[in-house]
Amino acid sequence: MKMDVTLRQLRAFIAVLERGSFSDAADSMHLSQAALSGLIKELESRLGVRLLDRSTRKVSVSVVGAVFEPLVRRVLANLDGALESVVNLRELRRGVVRVAAPETLSCTLLPQLIANYSSRFPGVDVRFEDVPIEEVISGLYSGKSDIGFGPAGVEVDDSIEVQGLFTDPLWVALRPDDPLGTQESATWSALQDKTLINYMPNLKANVLSHIPSKLHARDIMPVHRVNTALAMLHVRPGYVICPSMARNLVEGFGLTFIPVTQPTVTWQVTMFFRNRDLLSPAVESFLDFTLGSGHDWHAARQH
Repeated sequence: MKMDVTLRQLRAFIAVLERGSFSDAADSMHLSQAALSGLIKELESRLGVRLLDRSTRKVSVSVVGAVFEPLVRRVLANLDGALESVVNLRELRRGVVRVAAPETLSCTLLPQLIANYSSRFPGVDVRFEDVPIEEVISGLYSGKSDIGFGPAGVEVDDSIEVQGLFTDPLWVALRPDDPLGTQESATWSALQDKTLINYMPNLKANVLSHIPSKLHARDIMPVHRVNTALAMLHVRPGYVICPSMARNLVEGFGLTFIPVTQPTVTWQVTMFFRNRDLLSPAVESFLDFTLGSGHDWHAARQH
């Protein structure tokens, strides 16, 4: 049986119990005493029971009212908690953002981006996963991730939105004893006879399709991770192609890092996310923060 009971009626009932009188309860709710009395009478009428015993000197809770009181307090507490949670989300005092990116971006762009965001919104919990690009996309489909980062050219369906962030030229990592490393830049033709230690799953689409086939590497050693590629290069001849923003990572392995030209090929960093209508306030804020960080991308690529 459905009863049309209002929150004002429930709050009026608790106010009377806490204040011990109708006049004090009315003042606490900024109501007239007649208005508050009317709320209590409506509540009792709709429940079909007497909740308060009234006399000329005092008001006290009835037997039924005493049983009803903790139930009402629980309802109001749950409601207040729910409303507070919504406000916290809206004002970003709380929330969770789940971000995923492949290793190259995990080692370069994402740590600083997340640190900058967390400094501005310390109440939001940013959870980050370093996974291959295939898992970045599958995580968005399954709901495991909210926002993904990766290279352009990854195929997604209409449920995923794609936003390009910036383009970064591809550079080449070389051993310090490689004669090419003494030059200001290297050409694709000069690299052709060396072994390309490749970690990019989309090498053909993102790199080779932009240079003449006659300049393609003749020998390619596939690995799965950029750190593996750089570690291999540290102990054997060859080269590794990376976006220029990976400079600190490359030099951390004791390798030389210079631009590749003739032609210059760029690598576009892209953000993937579900339809904006489905995003929480926290995820929406991380998305907007990322899109508004254009000057940070430029600064990151200069160092």
